[in-house]
Amino acid sequence: MNRRPFLKNLTLLGGGLVSLPLSGFPGSLSKTLEDEVFLPVFKFITASDGHFGQPNTDFETSHQNLIQAIKRESDVDLVVFNGDLIHDDPVYMPAVKKVYDQLPMPYYLAKGNHDRVSESRWLEIWGQPSNLFFPVNDQYGMIILNSSNEAGDYLCVDLDFLETALEESINRTQVFIFIHISQNDWTRHGVDCQGILDLIARYPNVKATFHGHDHDVDGIMWHQKKPYFWSGHFGGNWGNPFPSYRVCEVDGQGKTKTALKRISDGVILNAHSL
Repeated sequence: MNRRPFLKNLTLLGGGLVSLPLSGFPGSLSKTLEDEVFLPVFKFITASDGHFGQPNTDFETSHQNLIQAIKRESDVDLVVFNGDLIHDDPVYMPAVKKVYDQLPMPYYLAKGNHDRVSESRWLEIWGQPSNLFFPVNDQYGMIILNSSNEAGDYLCVDLDFLETALEESINRTQVFIFIHISQNDWTRHGVDCQGILDLIARYPNVKATFHGHDHDVDGIMWHQKKPYFWSGHFGGNWGNPFPSYRVCEVDGQGKTKTALKRISDGVILNAHSL
């Protein structure tokens, strides 16, 4: 099934192991014994914490492994790299862009605390602002938010930008949010930003929020009836022992599924139906 025309109308608006509660479904993400009629019309992948350039790590191999895993997936509409693209040294930012450019589908980026370049340099390299909203066709809204700065501080995201993006998305059937650093202190490396969580909870069409940053977290947490997902990591020198990425799919009836997959062989590590 060729679904590339689905993105024709995409536009941009700039501006240790921890186990979390899981509720899943078995088998393949798109085709299970219990649900053979799930036919996705929108599919995206998110992966975080590649740490390209980190000393004493095989960062080039870990990145190529992820690129090949994404290419093995069918009908992917877009990819979001959810922060910590590099490991502190700005010289690696153009280099990691060359790696991402190997992908055959559009990709977008969240800024992480190790992505220590200025806002102007970020925009120059990527052509995308660090706070970004884009609608996908008439159905979905994608919001990417910056939770750090050039010094690598852990920050609450821009509340005004988030509210503007959510209002722009008010008529979309589903909205997905990407923030590198969790806006709650329920993990060791999260920050307490209650106003952000309250704002997200006010919008019924926000389907899920996705985080990176915590390499040893790869499950789901709920807050005010909203799901927050983590994707572990695919690079770096610490965290869960299985580099991973997360797939999210939506079918024509609005049913949404997500699964964390192991990069090495595509095995589903945990999965959820929303």
